[in-house]
Formats: sequence, structure tokens, C-alpha cells
Amino acid sequence: MAPRTTSLTPPDSPEDPQQAAARAAARPGAAAGQRARLQGALDWQTVLQALFEDGWIDEAALRRGLDRCAHGSARQHALQRVAAATLPRKADGKLLDLDALSAWLAERAGLPLLRIDPLKVDIGRIGDLLSRHYAERHRILPVSADAQGATIATAEPFETGWLPEVERMLRRPVQLVVANPADIARYTAEFFNLARSVREAQRNGAIPASGANQFEQLVEMGRSGRAIDANDAGIVQVVDWLWQYAFEQRASDMHLEPRREFGVIRFRIDGLLHVVYQVPPSVMNAMTSRIKLLGRMDVVERRRPQDGRIKTRRPDGEEVELRLSTLPTAFGEKLVMRVFDRDVVLRDLSALGFPAAESARWEELTSRPHGIVLVTGPTGSGKTTTLYSTLKRLATDEVNVCTVEDPIEMVEPAFNQMQVQSGIELGFADGLRALMRQDPDIIMVGEIRDRETADMAVQAALTGHLVLSTLHTNDAAGAITRLLELGVPPYLLGATLLGVLAQRLVRTLCVHCRQPDAAFDQAAFEAAVAPWKPNAQGRPCRAVGCLECRNTGYLGRVGLYELLPVGAAQRALIAGGSALDALRAQAVRDGMRPLRLAGALKVAEGVTTLEEILRATPAPQG
Repeated sequence: MAPRTTSLTPPDSPEDPQQAAARAAARPGAAAGQRARLQGALDWQTVLQALFEDGWIDEAALRRGLDRCAHGSARQHALQRVAAATLPRKADGKLLDLDALSAWLAERAGLPLLRIDPLKVDIGRIGDLLSRHYAERHRILPVSADAQGATIATAEPFETGWLPEVERMLRRPVQLVVANPADIARYTAEFFNLARSVREAQRNGAIPASGANQFEQLVEMGRSGRAIDANDAGIVQVVDWLWQYAFEQRASDMHLEPRREFGVIRFRIDGLLHVVYQVPPSVMNAMTSRIKLLGRMDVVERRRPQDGRIKTRRPDGEEVELRLSTLPTAFGEKLVMRVFDRDVVLRDLSALGFPAAESARWEELTSRPHGIVLVTGPTGSGKTTTLYSTLKRLATDEVNVCTVEDPIEMVEPAFNQMQVQSGIELGFADGLRALMRQDPDIIMVGEIRDRETADMAVQAALTGHLVLSTLHTNDAAGAITRLLELGVPPYLLGATLLGVLAQRLVRTLCVHCRQPDAAFDQAAFEAAVAPWKPNAQGRPCRAVGCLECRNTGYLGRVGLYELLPVGAAQRALIAGGSALDALRAQAVRDGMRPLRLAGALKVAEGVTTLEEILRATPAPQG
């Protein structure tokens, strides 16, 4: 069927010659009834005509696009110019943004579409394949390379005159993929700048190639200011990029890990670690030195662990705090930076994933005037977030909230926070003893680790204070046996313990791409949560992967909670020295929903997957 020819200019409408020429060039059927042919560098008129012919936009959108794009910047890529026109897609009315237009271009060119993920790009090799000037001139970006071939992203798939030259230069075949032109422009500058900074830092005489003596000489120079000045050419830029990129990727932790041949930078995103970059050991040492200086840590001391803190800003200007921790390893000093989001203390329980029933019971427990409430779970399970959110709600003008922490996770003006100082023998028990003379109403102890701290917490609860603390156990009932093993008398524990909350964090399915799981294995689901039998006939979904979630299928995390209230029956079991299984069984009779069962309900709701629940929660017992 021949394309339909339509007059695009309303009758009697004034129009300047430039707009008239643009309309004539982009008018459907203008080229002797031929389909718009995309070749060479893209221009916005041909793109609009091709979008119309492919059914992506209707006649009204085409008319609007011709008007708006004619006034766009000539320096913009054709897709960016069309995206700025905010045209609705014919099929669903959604605006054609750059991602949608890039997908259309890939389909039209018959090439794969790639969302550039820096976590999967070996940035160190980019500068070895092409020069930045060559990449920017042709609007291309290498994204991977091995002995068999290289993959290069382009926003101009019909302009390939450079391709034979690059294949000859690399001596390997090149696979083309289409990517968002804005991403190509951004990452071309970012990747090549970073690679150049690392090379300059390594060549810079201020960074020694190896040797502890040379490194300590650098540190001595740093105290006089000269080393930092030398680092400004490379290390400062690398560290700044590292932070900004971590914030952009929603990383909760940044790991700088020295290895024998190179240093590895890894980010923890949604609970899983991803390799970001590899740098020479000398550059890794200098980066660690730079960060320690900013964190007011002892740069010379590399034989013992240290803690520090840095405040910086996100790209949007919002202040963010980093907690630093160093650890001496076989190949150098390992540094971990934990990112703290101050907004977490403002979230309510429903935003943290608490079901309505658990939320009401938790608020009731933490509203008691005295007693002990515990939060338990492994490192990284969200205990600190739960406690800070709870304390923020409780910290009114009428009460005195005091904490003793190691270290202080987030500085909160509403609390009176004290840091444990092992160097001067100020531990949790000593800090708790000091807080008792500060007229507190609510006390938060960072962790109950020993008998002395446990005894002090019990004494504080007995004397009319509400005590919140954490333990590291697998489930809620395990916290009771753990305190008994520490030596807390059963009668005192039964008299003071109000409840225990066990929790985990699991990845949630990406809301942009998740799909109903038609092949959901009901039998495997029932076996995983036995002996409980939840109803999974709701809407279980599966992970798919899209641009928003970087093709992982998961985006963000949600909490799973197991709340054990200590009632009369539970106190009787504690006083009688009952076994752990008996404590668990009584907790279930009292209404506790185990972690695995809480996860199963999230699976049935389509929030996460069975595989994720099996990974994160202990097998049900009792």
C-alpha cells in the first residue's frame, strides 16, 4: 500500500521559508511516494517522517513536531531534537522520550538496543581501543572488547564509514549496538576522563609505583600539602567520580579492595556487590589516602582498623554522609564507605514494608513506658533503619532519647548520641551506665554483645526506661536463647523483654517490567513454606529486565518482618528454660508470622520472587 499523502500546512497560515522547506522535506510521500530512507547522519525531518510511516506518531503529532523541531538547536542529535518536541506515541499516548526513540531507531536499523551500564563496562580498556576525539567525532563509544571482537555503541547506525577503519585498527570484528545519544555523549566524556585521570595519577611522581617506604614518603608530603596538590590532577577527580556515580547507582556501600595485581572497586546495590572498576595498586593506595585525609583519619597508620566520617553532596546538592572503615589486608588497606540516607529516619513503617498488623503491634510495643525491645538480623538487614525510624517517631519534646552506638550511624539532632570509644575503655556497658545518670526516658543501645551490656540493659528496663537494642541472630526466638546464653537470669528476662523483631531485606521486582508468572511452580512454593500453607493463587510475577532496572528484573528492596511479642505464655517458657523450638511454637500460637511466611505473602502479591525469598530467609522450623 502506498503511503498516504497529507497536506501538513493549515490553510492561510503564515509560515517562513525555512519552516516551509522543512515541511516539504519531511512531508509523507514527498520523495516520490517512497518510504523515508534513513542513511548517513540522521536529521530530524527524516526521523519525523519515518516515525509517521512506522505508525509511531499520528498526523497531528507530526504537524506539531515539524513546528517545534524547526526551532531546536542544530547542535543536538536528531533524536534529542525530536524528544524535546514531547510528541505522544500513537499506540498508547505516552511521550516519546529518548529511550523510546532509541528503541525505535534500533528496530529500524535492525540492531540490538543497549542501555549503557557502567557497572558492566571495563572503563580501563576504553581508552586503549579508541581516542576520545575519534569517539566524539563519530558519536560512538566502545562498551566491551575481547580477543574475538569488540562491541561499539552508536547513535548513528546508518553512518558507518568509520567501521572498516576501526576493524583494521583493532584487528578484530566490531558488533554495532544502538544506544541513547545522551548516554553516549555523557559516558564518552566520563569514561575517557576517568581513564585519563587514572593514567595520569599512575604516571604522576606524587604517587609511588610500589613500596611502603615510598608510600609513607607520599604521606609525609601530604602533611605539608604537596601530595594533595599533586593528586588534584588525577586522584581527586577519580574519588569525586566514584562518589557521584555511587549516589547515582543507589549504592549502599562502596568497597575499595587491594589485590595482588590490581585494586578492585565494588558497589553494593540492592544487597548484591557489583564490580565497578579496576585500578593499579598505586592508584588504589592514593585513593585510600585521599579519602582518609578527608575523613580526618590517621593516614600513616595502616596496621590497625580505623573509622571515620565524611559529609559530601549528591549531584542535586543534597547533603549525604559517608561512614568510613578501614581494614589491613594481605595486599594493603581495604576501605569501605557506607552511604547513609538521612531520609530513612523520616519514613513511616509502611514505607519500610511493615504490614498493617505488624506495624500496629510494633507501635504498641515501642510505646510502652519501660521494658526491652530488640531488633535482630544479620548485618545489612535494615536494623538501623528500623530503629532510627522508630526513635524519630518517639523523640518528642516531652521525652529524653539517648543512644550509645559503635559507631554513630547517622547524626540526628533529636537524639543525644554517644560514641563508644574502646581506646579509653568506654564500651556499651560503660556508656549505658553513664546514660542512666542523664535522666533518660528512652535508651537505644547499638548492640548487646556481652553479659555486662545485657545486665545493664535489664537494669535500665527494671528502673523505668524503654530500652531498644539489636542482636545478631537468625530469627526472633533465637534472641531469647542468645540472652539466656549470655547469662541473663530467666526471671529477669521474662520480666523485662517486651518483644523481638527479626527482619531481612529482599529485592523487589521492577514495577516497569515485571510480568505475571504463568509458569509459577505451586508445588515448589508450598514445599518452601511448609508446614504453612499460604495461598499463592494471587498474582505471582517473574523478573524480566528492562532499561530502568538495568536488565536485572529487580529495583529496590523491601523489608520482611517477624515480630515475636512476649506474653504470659512466653514468659512461662522463658522461666522454665524451654528449648528454642518450644519458644518458636509458642510465638506462632501467639500470632507471630515467620520470615519465610512473610516472604511467601510478598511472592503471592507479585512484589518479589520465590528465588529471592529462599536466598534471604531461613527455612521454617517448628
